[in-house]
Amino acid sequence: MGLIVLLVVGGVIGWLASVIMRTDGQQGIFLNVVVGIVGAVLAGFIVTPLIGGAPITSGVLSIQSVLVSLLGAIVLLGIVNLFRRGAVR
Repeated sequence: MGLIVLLVVGGVIGWLASVIMRTDGQQGIFLNVVVGIVGAVLAGFIVTPLIGGAPITSGVLSIQSVLVSLLGAIVLLGIVNLFRRGAVR
């Protein structure tokens, strides 16, 4: 059951991050899920030690974990845009 919740919440987080970073038209559902989960893992390594909290990959599902994971997904899309276009945008 935890894997299904992780996939659904990761998809929503990936979709929100892609809307914020204006890359929604370039991604499908699968890539939104991947961005959400990889962004949550990235948040676990970078964002969590700085501001605390826990990403969704740790099994904790709260507002703080969703926001930390969203921040990680936004950072991930910013890094991808930097290499793809030469600007974060």
